[in-house]
Amino acid sequence: MKVLVVGSGGREHTLVWKLRQSNKVKKIFAAPGNAGIGLIAQTVKIQADDIEGLINFVKKNHIELTVVGPEAPLVAGIVDEFQKRKLRIFGPTKTAAELEGSKSFSKEFMRKYHIPTAPFQVFTSASEAISFIKSAAMPLVIKADGLAAGKGVMIARDFDEAVEIIDSILVHKKFGAAGDKIIVETFLEGQEVSVMAFTDGRNIRMMLPSQDHKQIGEGDTGPNTGGMGAYCPARFIDEMTMDFIREHILEPTVSGMEKEGRLYKGVLYAGLILTEAGPKALEFNCRFGDPETQAVLPLLKTDLFNLCKLCAEGNLSSIESLEWHAGAAACVVLASKGYPEKPEIGKKIFGLRNYSDMKCQLFHAGTRKDGRNWISTGGRVVSVTGVDRDLQSALSRAYEVIGNIKFDGMVFRSDIGFKANMQVKPIGI
Repeated sequence: MKVLVVGSGGREHTLVWKLRQSNKVKKIFAAPGNAGIGLIAQTVKIQADDIEGLINFVKKNHIELTVVGPEAPLVAGIVDEFQKRKLRIFGPTKTAAELEGSKSFSKEFMRKYHIPTAPFQVFTSASEAISFIKSAAMPLVIKADGLAAGKGVMIARDFDEAVEIIDSILVHKKFGAAGDKIIVETFLEGQEVSVMAFTDGRNIRMMLPSQDHKQIGEGDTGPNTGGMGAYCPARFIDEMTMDFIREHILEPTVSGMEKEGRLYKGVLYAGLILTEAGPKALEFNCRFGDPETQAVLPLLKTDLFNLCKLCAEGNLSSIESLEWHAGAAACVVLASKGYPEKPEIGKKIFGLRNYSDMKCQLFHAGTRKDGRNWISTGGRVVSVTGVDRDLQSALSRAYEVIGNIKFDGMVFRSDIGFKANMQVKPIGI
């Protein structure tokens, strides 16, 4: 079969790489893709938000399955438009993708269906929000309502910082229309973890848990980014906790969305925190995470193409469970100086080659080819993923390869996985 992957980042490179391993896939296209993706698939100069252009390309080239990587086209309704033309596509519809597209909708949904989450309030007025926080316990979490490329969540440690954040979003429009509303919620203590699941709208199949590293700096310091690295599996989560996440968070979300008339197909990503009172949902994403995908999919043994196709067709029940390779995977993101605010681009990159002989994969995000030279084009440039028998060995492989890669101003975290061995207190569930 022919497959189209929509998107241009490290997540999409990983999806293409994994889909190529299926013996059912004859050819893969990526729109728009990137220079690294172009080494293993045919890239197409159609942007991810050009829905009509993508539809025309799919029809013209008789593509049997489209897999959507980024959230923006899903929130814009790409799945609805494909389905109107009876074209098979993997991802949630516009109304289902509102779980990520509107944090206020997501939080109200969680409250309605008794999905454990932090207490919250929604505001459109800066003065009302500031009035509320005067009597609120610090720290607080303040979120822009709409899509903000993973950068719309901030922690306020004191009243003055909270006021500054509220003004930046609601008054100064730091995130544009995505910040027309804010969510102010109680700060929760605990280990954060990402759990993604395939779903056909009724059945779910959970992936291995992973842990993302959102902040730019060592020890989780500095501003939030799209993600500076991830590892899988997060072994501090036991089987009982995973069962709780399935039964009290993922399954109620999928069934609740069906009750709301928003049948949810695709990947449901739950950003969770393991508190002393049990797991709670911080947020939902309507697609594969980035960079979690770069750490999770290398361990997936089940055919990814088949999973995506069955989800799109509503037949996921035909797969009893997912199969996984033993061991661990660790992804370290190489970013540009100035990321996430003002990344410096246009830098020549040295040392990019195939490192699969070292059990390491490079997944490109912000690169282009200029003759024989690789040039940086974005904030996150390349994800380096090592795979080995355990996390420490996988990390060693990734950092060994990173030692061979250089570009001016290259930034990366040297502490990916530093929370992996932290003890999580048993919970009464």
